[in-house]
Amino acid sequence: MDAIGADPLRPGPHTLDVNGIAQRYHVHGSGPVCLVHPGGPGVFWECLRMPAVEQHLTMVYVEALGTGESGCLGTHPHGYTRSLYAEALDRLIDHLGLAKVYVLGHSHGGFVAQRYALDHPGRLAGLILYESAPVTGEEHGAEAMRQVGEFARRNAGNPELPGVLKALQSVPAISDDDELTAALRGLLPAYFADYWRREQEFASFRAGVAVSYISSLDADLAPDIIDDRELLPSIAIPTLVIVGRHDVICGVRWAHDLNKLIAGSQLLILENSGHLGHVEEPDQFDQGITAFVASTLRADIHDGLTIGRSGRRSHDEE
Repeated sequence: MDAIGADPLRPGPHTLDVNGIAQRYHVHGSGPVCLVHPGGPGVFWECLRMPAVEQHLTMVYVEALGTGESGCLGTHPHGYTRSLYAEALDRLIDHLGLAKVYVLGHSHGGFVAQRYALDHPGRLAGLILYESAPVTGEEHGAEAMRQVGEFARRNAGNPELPGVLKALQSVPAISDDDELTAALRGLLPAYFADYWRREQEFASFRAGVAVSYISSLDADLAPDIIDDRELLPSIAIPTLVIVGRHDVICGVRWAHDLNKLIAGSQLLILENSGHLGHVEEPDQFDQGITAFVASTLRADIHDGLTIGRSGRRSHDEE
């Protein structure tokens, strides 16, 4: 655990206690503070490193409970609901000593970020939903399969396509960390807009992807199904929705739904990206986030308030 009195925002890894479980997080960059929650659930935090954004924001990458060096529940691999992850986010914000922060959630992390925004809107300077959706379950799954079909048609004739589809089909039957990591690496080309044209560029990212098996069941072994469509219109904080044009998991359909449901939200479509726009179009991704943050800071200045690196708000702080 972090030593008493240690700076919780110094660059590098940190650990805090969340209800008796070790919560690991990693700090990189400088500027306003943004907490980043990874997807999966179970995908390791390193996949979300955003060096371009770190030039403008202090990125606090959450190593989600049940993965990497963070601790596991006694019910592991079950019980990792988004409410549990949202509670851990709140504990982390307390630990950082922040009044308000930005929260970015990627894929399943977007569901966590939505839950946090619904439960604790007063703690957010802004919400970034990156490759997220308002719903899971059969409807979400059917849309994902439709998008996988589009991916297969775009890549018809590619000799590696059958292997990618086989890896994708294998995932539901896997409950072993190593096997799931191998499957994720196998299916990863489907997460890019045009993986094979840029294969040399993305090969090291693909080789470094790792994931822990975490089920979609709560501690009582009931499915943690999500449908936020009736709740999202209550969100009144600044929100940015980011989606890749060719995302097969949480595609443009869902981004448009989020944009319509959250009044005043901004929508950024990355035209040459799939599920991993921060890797495929890092400059456009960075520009979209930094412009969004700048717009919220201008609004605070208009109100006579600013948000410093610590996240504490004060009058006329320069």
